[in-house]
Amino acid sequence: MSSFPWLTLLGVVPLVGSIVVVLLPKAKALLAKQVALAFAFVTLVLTVAMALQFQADSTAQFQFVEQQSWIPAFGISYAVGVDGIGLVLVALATTLVPIVILAGWKDADNERGSVKGYFALILVLETLMIGVFAATDVFLFYVFFEAMLIPVYFMIGRYGGPQRSYAAVKFLLYSLVGGLFMLASLIGLYVVSAQLTGHGTFDYASLVGLDIDPFAQKLLFLGFFFAFAVKAPLWPFHTWLPDAAAQSKPGTAVLLIGVLDKVGTFGMLRYCLPIFPDAASFYAPIVIGMALIGIFYGAYVALGQNDMKRLFAYSSMSHFGFIALGIFVFTSIGQSGSVVYMVAHGLSTAALFLTAGFLMQRNKNSALLSDYSGVNKAAPVLAGFFLIAALSSLALPGLVSFVGEFMVLLGSFQRYMWVGALATFGIVITAAYVLRVYQKSMTGPLSDSLVGMKDLGGREITALVPIAALTIVLGFFPAPILNVINPAVDRVMTTIGASDPAPTVPSASVEGNGQ
Repeated sequence: MSSFPWLTLLGVVPLVGSIVVVLLPKAKALLAKQVALAFAFVTLVLTVAMALQFQADSTAQFQFVEQQSWIPAFGISYAVGVDGIGLVLVALATTLVPIVILAGWKDADNERGSVKGYFALILVLETLMIGVFAATDVFLFYVFFEAMLIPVYFMIGRYGGPQRSYAAVKFLLYSLVGGLFMLASLIGLYVVSAQLTGHGTFDYASLVGLDIDPFAQKLLFLGFFFAFAVKAPLWPFHTWLPDAAAQSKPGTAVLLIGVLDKVGTFGMLRYCLPIFPDAASFYAPIVIGMALIGIFYGAYVALGQNDMKRLFAYSSMSHFGFIALGIFVFTSIGQSGSVVYMVAHGLSTAALFLTAGFLMQRNKNSALLSDYSGVNKAAPVLAGFFLIAALSSLALPGLVSFVGEFMVLLGSFQRYMWVGALATFGIVITAAYVLRVYQKSMTGPLSDSLVGMKDLGGREITALVPIAALTIVLGFFPAPILNVINPAVDRVMTTIGASDPAPTVPSASVEGNGQ
C-alpha cells in the first residue's frame, strides 16, 4: 500500500493554484483562467494516478492514510484516508472542477467581482471538497464541512444573479445552523468517548464500535443528521436550494449540487450509521418517510417550474430522496446503489446546468423555458447534449443513473416492498418533467429571439464530452465503481449489525445487459 501522501498533495495543488491566480496582475484575466485550468487538470491527473494504486480487495478500512497530531490536548489529528466511497467522490470532485472552469470560461467576465477571484474561489473549494471526503478525524471533517461555506457564499453572493445576496445569505444561514447542531453533537461525542475510554477522541476508527448508550446515540445522531439533511438537501430542509441554484452561475450550481450536496448523503453513510447504529435503526422509518416525500414533492414541483435552474434544483431534491432511501433501507445493494447514484447525479446535474448555461449565454441570460423553442433547429449539437443530460436525469437504461436507481429500488424492495413500489411511482413524474423541459425548449418552431443562434463551440463541446462519455460508459460497464465501493459498503453493513454482503450477481447482470 502506497505511503506517498497522495491526499495531502491533492489538497495542496489546487490551494497553491488559487494563490498563484490571486497573485497575478488584475489585467491578466485570461492567464488567470489558464492557470486555474492547469492546476485543476494536474489535480485530476494526480487523482487518476492515486486511484490506479487503490486496492479494492484490501482488508484495510482506509488507504493512502496519513496522520499527524494537530491539537494533542483534545486528541485531534490531521488524519486523512479514503475507502472506496471516499475515493469515488474525490474523483467526482476533481473531474468536475476542470470541466466547470472550462465551461465557465466567461462566467466572471464583466461581473462585479474580479475574474481571478472567481477562479481562485473554485480552486479553494476543490481543496475543501477533497478534504471533507478524505478526513478520518471527525473534528477535521467538521472543519472542512464548515469551511466549504466560505467560497460558495462568495461565489453566489458576488458573482450570482439579481437576488444573489438573498440567496447567499439564506444558504449560509441554513448551513450554519445545521453546522451548529453538528458541533453540539461533536462535543457530546467527545465527552461520551472520554467517559467510556478514559480519554476523549475524534478518531473515526476509535468511535466506530464504541458502546454508546442508545439514548445518547439518539440525541447525538440528531445533530449530525440535521446538518447532513440540510446539506443534502432532504425534505423539509431543502428550501435554500432553489434560490441558491437560481442565483448561481451554472458552474457554481454544478459544484454546489453536483458535489457539495453529496457531503450530506456521504455523511449519513460514513458517520450516522457506523457511529450511531442503534439510533440509525430507530430513526430509519422517519428518514425513509422524508425520502419518499422528497421524491414526490421535488418531482411534482419541478413539473410546474418555468425557470430551468429552479427546475433542476427541485429535480435534484427528488433524486436525493432516492439516495437517502437507498442508505436507510439497510441493504448492501441499496447502499451501493446510493453511492453510484451520487456519482450519476453529479454527472447529470453538471450536464444539465452547463448546457442550460450555454443556452442562457445565447439568449440574454434568460433561464425561462418560455423563452426557448426549436433550439434543435439552430443548435443541434447543443440539443443533443441536452438530450443526453435529460435522459440521464430520467435514468434511461444504458446510462449510469439507471444503475444507481435500479439498485436503490431493488434494495428497497428487498427490505420493504411497499417502499420500493411507492418510490417507483416517482419515476413517472420524473419522466413527465424531463420530457416537458426538453419538448418546450428543444423542439417546435424556432423562437424569434434564437434566429441566428450559434451552436456549441470547441471549448464548450470539450467540456461536455467527458460528462457524456462517463455517463454512457459507466452505464454499460459500472463494474469499476461497484468493485471499489462494495467492500466499503460491506463494512458499513457490518458496523450496523446487518450482515448482507453486496451481491456480485446483480452487479454482473447490470454490467452485462446495460442496466
